[in-house]
Parts: sequence; C-alpha cells; structure tokens
Amino acid sequence: MSQGSLTRREFIRVGAGAMTATTAAKVTIIEPNPGFARTRAVAPSDTVRFASIGTGVRGCELLEASLRVPGVECVAVCDLYDPRHDAARETIKKDVPATRDYRSILDRKDVDAVIVATMDHQHRKVVVDACAAGKDVYCEKPMSHTVEEGFAMMDAVQNGNRILQIGSQGVSSILYAKAKEIFDSGKLGGVFMIEAYSDRNNASGAWVYPIPPDASEQTIDWNAFLDGAPKRPFDPVRFFRWRCFADYGEGLAGDLFVHLISGIHFITGTNMIAHRAQSTGGLFRWKDGRDFPDLIETFYDYANFRMVLRCNLNNDGGGLLAFYGTKGTMTVKDSTVTFKPQDTHPQPEGYSIYGWPAKLREEYVKKWREENPLPAPLDSHAEEAVETFATPPGYDPVPDHQAHFFNAVRSRKPVVENEVFGNNAAIGCHLANFAYFNKTVALWDPNSKKIVKG
Repeated sequence: MSQGSLTRREFIRVGAGAMTATTAAKVTIIEPNPGFARTRAVAPSDTVRFASIGTGVRGCELLEASLRVPGVECVAVCDLYDPRHDAARETIKKDVPATRDYRSILDRKDVDAVIVATMDHQHRKVVVDACAAGKDVYCEKPMSHTVEEGFAMMDAVQNGNRILQIGSQGVSSILYAKAKEIFDSGKLGGVFMIEAYSDRNNASGAWVYPIPPDASEQTIDWNAFLDGAPKRPFDPVRFFRWRCFADYGEGLAGDLFVHLISGIHFITGTNMIAHRAQSTGGLFRWKDGRDFPDLIETFYDYANFRMVLRCNLNNDGGGLLAFYGTKGTMTVKDSTVTFKPQDTHPQPEGYSIYGWPAKLREEYVKKWREENPLPAPLDSHAEEAVETFATPPGYDPVPDHQAHFFNAVRSRKPVVENEVFGNNAAIGCHLANFAYFNKTVALWDPNSKKIVKG
C-alpha cells in the first residue's frame, strides 16, 4: 500500500486522532435561586386570599402545593361533587366554606384570586366571570376547550387588567430553566428538530378512574356540569372520566401534549402557534366508549424547526423532550437534563473516495492531511464533556409555579405562562385533534384565527 493511501479503518483513526477522549459525564444538582418567590418572607398585610374552583384530584394537588407557598391562604372551595368539599378541607387542614356555585365565591370581597381546576369545557365561563369580578386566575391546562373560547378568555383577561397563569408547571421548573440556559447558550448549534413524548400504561393513566359509591344526582350537580355541553341523562362515568369525552375535554392532546408544547415553547422561547399539524394514531386498547384515541402522534411545522409529539397509553415509555442541534443534543427526562456534544471536528471523507482510482485517493489524503494537521499532544484541548444536571431529591415544580402566580398577584408583574402563552399552547392541542379526527392536514390561519383543512 502506498504511504499516502488510507484504508477505511485508518480513516476512522485519523478522524479520532483529531480530538481527545470525551471526559466522563458527571451529575450536577441544580439548586433553586435563593431569592426565588417561594422562599421569600411575606408580610401578613400582603397575604393573598384565594379560593379553589374545582377540588378533584388536580384541585387538591394544587391546594396541597399552596401550603408550601408563603403568604397565601385558602378561604373557600367549590366543586359540583359534594364529597370533594371535605376532601379539600382535609387537604388544607382547615374548615372553609364550600359551595357548588362558583359565582357565590366570585362575589366575595375577601377573595383576591381563584384557582380554576374544572373540566376543560368550563374554563372559559369561570375565567371570564372571574376576570369580570376583578379576580386574578390560576387556570389549569389546557387553557381552552376550543379555539374561540381561548380568544374570549384572552380578551377577558386583558380588558379586565387581570393576571392569568396557566397550569403547566414545567414552565416554572428549575430543570426547564437549566434546559433553557443551555439552549440559549448556543451550545446546541442550530436546532431544527425537536421530539417529545409522554407515555403511560395503566388504567389510571388512561383516566379509567373508579366511580365513588355515593355518586348520584343527589351528590353531583349534573345540570351545572352540563353547562356548556350537550344535554345528557345522568352518567357518573362522564363526570369522573370526563377527559375521555370530547364534550368536556381534549383527550391526550389536552392532558399531555400541552405540557410538552408548553415546555418546548418555554425552553426555545417560541411563543407562537405552529403553522400546520398532521396526526396519526388510533384507539387500540381502551375501548370503553371514549371519544379519543389511546395513541396519537403529531408532526408540527414551525417557522424555524419541526417538532414531533407522541402520547401512548399502551406502553410505559415515560416522558422525554429531545432537542437535536448541529453541535449537540439536549434531552430532558425524568429529573435530569443532559447535554451531549456532537463531534464537529474535521473528518476526512472515508466512503465515496473508494470509488476513485488509487492515485486520486492518495492525492485527496495528502491534501486533507496538509489542510487538517493533527494537533501536537500538548496543544490538544479536551473535548467538551457530556453534562448532566438533576433536581434535588423530591423536588416538585408545582409550588414554584404557584409561587410565581401569587407573587405576580402582589406585584402586578407579568407571568411567563400568561394568556397569550397558554392560548398558543392550547391551540397546538386543538391542531392535533383537528388533524386526527378530520384525517387531514390542519393549518393555522392567523387572519381568521381558525384552524382550516390543508
């Protein structure tokens, strides 16, 4: 073999010689900002008094989280199912007034803000009424049940000069803040593809919740539940498993896609609506009369990148956000965010030249070596290491998210996940469902503010 010629295996060695071995990854624990809202002392005169409208499982989780936020006090609760009144009182360990009628709470002068944890189809009316009553609102995701309702909610918030925060808690997570820091640093290079999924594999994850034995028209205000939805005979399955039905919820898109979209929008600074979406999926396993699929995958087109989301109720794949850049890959999974650099050192072409005559190959190798000399051992710099960051054991972003809201109520400073951010994320969910159910490309028309067929 000529001295100037290289085999394919030797080409690999040449490329590898241009860099040193990547150092082993280490895990760095992310510490919360010591000046963060949840850690600040609050004067008694600045106490925010709030009421919870909706005290089901999510409503009680939010109540429990509020106990870890200084300077807030729950003064009333509301739910259409009477036993949930006691569940709320047990959560906050306090005997507060309870009602089925949320309007009576909005009439109270001692209520500064409300948490809205109702079914999706009632978000609009409660938020609009709360804004009209001068209350600030923390509303669970997704913000809206339809595109039109989302814009009506935006108008109510802005016309009433209210604070609205939507409840995708990842936006306030110290983990997502670290991911955003890495993204904004430019270390990923150009990011043109983003992938995310949220999968689970059990009855609870598929919203097949048990029906309480005392569920009846005496313990549930069925007519109030149907406000904003088609009239139907009493059916406790629809009340307790409402996410399964299009009359009240948005299925996997509204329950899980919204978290993925909100997280991606926050990390990338993309506060906009996707141009178009295409969905596939199906109802394969949970055939219990529900309207929504148990598997959905949606491809989104944004101006500067493409995004694919998946939710699958038939396998416990967990959750992942992955950002694929020209210089590196960043993944957010469980309680960690990991950055892995790409090898962007110059590499000789080691495949196509084997269709060249030997003389041309040797000339190419010689020229490449002259233009890309190997660094001297002492001049070699360490390759950028894989970095992994993790939240402290037991970290929960929900109190952080609530602290941001309650602090904004005091300061009147804007929140990140406001009515515009929340509406953009919710429309992403509506795009996914529109594409799936209509078996078409869903296009966002910004002029008419409608989803149209592609």
